[in-house]
Amino acid sequence: MNQLESGTACGALLRSWRDARKRSQMNLALDAGVSQRHLSFIESGRSHPSREMLLQLAAALELPLREQNRLLLAGGFAPAHPERSLEANDMQAVRQALEMMLYHHQPYPAVVLDAQWNLVMCNAAWEALLATLGADLWERVGGRNVVLLCFHPLGLQTRLRNWDTAATLILARLQREVAAAPANGELRSLLDRVLSMPGLPSQWRSQAWPTLPPPMLQLELDLGPLGLKLFSMISTFGTALDVTTEELRVESFFPGDAASADFFRELALQHVP
Repeated sequence: MNQLESGTACGALLRSWRDARKRSQMNLALDAGVSQRHLSFIESGRSHPSREMLLQLAAALELPLREQNRLLLAGGFAPAHPERSLEANDMQAVRQALEMMLYHHQPYPAVVLDAQWNLVMCNAAWEALLATLGADLWERVGGRNVVLLCFHPLGLQTRLRNWDTAATLILARLQREVAAAPANGELRSLLDRVLSMPGLPSQWRSQAWPTLPPPMLQLELDLGPLGLKLFSMISTFGTALDVTTEELRVESFFPGDAASADFFRELALQHVP
């Protein structure tokens, strides 16, 4: 890619992020400490920004580390932030922190997800819960992705007693994440796959969901005679300097009533090694 091509690609990506963040050129220019004229030239491809300028603009737009790297690559520069495997030696402290959180949340389920909602790690309580729904559950939904697990007709779609409420709020959250990361093709593909699932009301495919969800989403899982009630909390690394670490999130599930708490305590006793 020559300098003209990289400048055009970089400018278009920068403009898409500014639009996604609903920022005017003047507003972004003031925050980044540049002139509006210079920003306009960058977005139109008439001016090729330096690496430092792109990092200033990325910081003003509060771009995730992966998207900062993508912007730098579009501008013809090397990425600024590493993306290590979770199995790398220098990620040992991250792994240990995640394992500790999962272990200490027992007897309740907890999972570690990546930015595309793929399952990265889980505790024994999560595995035991899914085992009650069928050993081939992941195979039925076509991948270890918790959004697909919720929406797939062979997953939890028919097992959630409050399906309409839960599904619309999960879908709203996914739509907001896609809107906030316009360059994330994997997340967009996940949304498209969800919207193509059978069993979704047609209006869900076009409706603009509310910007703010309720304070807490409760899942009501049908386990035969028992209606299991769960809600979750999400934890992230607040000072991550690595792409993988920044994107990881721990979702910890809690019982919504005494009967659900009893269920998990009994389930844990059944799976004591």
